[in-house]
Amino acid sequence: MKKIMLICSAGMSSSLLVKKMLEASSKRGLETEVLAVAEADVHKHVQNTDAVLLAPQVRFLAKNLKRKLEPQGIPVEIIDSIDFGTMDGDKVLDQALHMMQADN
Repeated sequence: MKKIMLICSAGMSSSLLVKKMLEASSKRGLETEVLAVAEADVHKHVQNTDAVLLAPQVRFLAKNLKRKLEPQGIPVEIIDSIDFGTMDGDKVLDQALHMMQADN
């Protein structure tokens, strides 16, 4: 099972996107765990995470998180603002899966 963490400012705005990503994953027959967390709680959930995606409103965290997490083998990227705004679970799931493949 792959674990994908979405980070937003309070962990709320991405909860709908989590639902959409889980639906897309289920339709594809994939086993994934997707969770949304507030930026302040990242350290509580990072263990065993396979990919970290940042909501566009917290893109300023990218540099610091990349420096901390990528040496641990956890890729970090910013979600495309259109995909986030339209809550396109399929595209964001594709982004996460691509990140995990590139990491291997």
